[in-house]
Amino acid sequence: MATSSSPVLILGAGLTGLSAALHLRRAGVACRLLERQPHPGGHVVTLAEQGYRFDRTGHLLHLRDPGIRALVEGLLPGRLLRIQRRSVVYSHGVYTRYPFQANTFGLPPAVAHECVMGFLRARGAPPAAPPANFEEFCLAHFGPGFARHFMVPYNEKLWGVSLREITAAWCQRFVPLPSVEDVIAGAVGLHDRELGYNTHFVYPRLGIGELTDALAAEVGSIELDRAPLSIDPERRVLSLSGEDIRYEHLISTAPLDTLGRLLIGAPSEVLDAFSRLRCNGLFYLDVALRGPLLQDVHWVYVPERRYPFYRVGCYSHFSPELAPPGAASLYVELTERTPPDLDALLPQVVEALVEMRMIEGPDAVAFARLRYIPHAYVIFDHHYFEALAVLRPYLEARGIQSTGRYGGWNYSSMEDALLYGRAAAEALLAAPSAP
Repeated sequence: MATSSSPVLILGAGLTGLSAALHLRRAGVACRLLERQPHPGGHVVTLAEQGYRFDRTGHLLHLRDPGIRALVEGLLPGRLLRIQRRSVVYSHGVYTRYPFQANTFGLPPAVAHECVMGFLRARGAPPAAPPANFEEFCLAHFGPGFARHFMVPYNEKLWGVSLREITAAWCQRFVPLPSVEDVIAGAVGLHDRELGYNTHFVYPRLGIGELTDALAAEVGSIELDRAPLSIDPERRVLSLSGEDIRYEHLISTAPLDTLGRLLIGAPSEVLDAFSRLRCNGLFYLDVALRGPLLQDVHWVYVPERRYPFYRVGCYSHFSPELAPPGAASLYVELTERTPPDLDALLPQVVEALVEMRMIEGPDAVAFARLRYIPHAYVIFDHHYFEALAVLRPYLEARGIQSTGRYGGWNYSSMEDALLYGRAAAEALLAAPSAP
């Protein structure tokens, strides 16, 4: 068994790991970047097949931080498209603007009336105790109509669990809270602006994998196919096949539950905290269309439970270069969390897309591929904050920064991933024992 040492190890070459390595190396700090896959990028990759290009569902850049914006624009000069969001909701047989809670114009009158009046009554109700779970959050902020017709069914399809299992504390950033004026304007069709955090985005011409390729080229050395076997946090040794690496600092972007399975000798209360972490994987379809998508949208939210998916997005509406001329490429995010039978599922999906007037018929589909993301959505259940309060200090005391969307066990964007990597590098550089 070979033995080596490195002042800094970075585990995982997704966006957070690449960002951490880039910022450390630019500061003159030597580090080794290990990736278990044969390629960098994690979920930020683009697959090509028969002239179609597919990401790992929708991966879009909302660049608000000036430093991250400058970094991305510098890596991809002339390659970024600047796009204004076109997103809609399909329910009750009609399309309405997103977000549902501020755009009831066009819904059946009885549904719109139920939603708006329920919202107004909820706003006018006397102050109550803070909501204890996500379902109570929806009822308190939106009323029973919006909760019944969108917020509860859509989010239960997305998260894969009852909203009563999810704490309300996570959602302020990602759940648009409309004003009374927004709801009334949206009920009569007077909205002149988009709501939410993702109204604009940028996107590379050939798919989000271009960002990974450019970032990896800038980072330099990445050790691929290097899956860790164990980590001894007390001795600060990471073991690989044929090599033990001694480190002073470890930046781990591996999913936090995966990191827990690698640790040797963790005490029982730490192991118990790791066991409380919950997340769901995601099955989705990449779909190649022979012709164009019939709706001019980037993505569609589908809340009704009778459909086998909760969102449909169009890669080739992000960039026309992601499909052959005149054709389209889609992603369809599935509700079912167990492996589906594609032969049985695809006709149901096609039937729904025809009903939604997105395609004309089954012959529109050139091919479909079933994909799986093992870690897709962290579950913010009622043990979430309690578990992290145990794990974070334990890891930090042993020189381990666990960060990123899955390393930090959170719900966040691609820009956040780049920010997490930068912050990890800055924290290490500022430490008294900085390398």
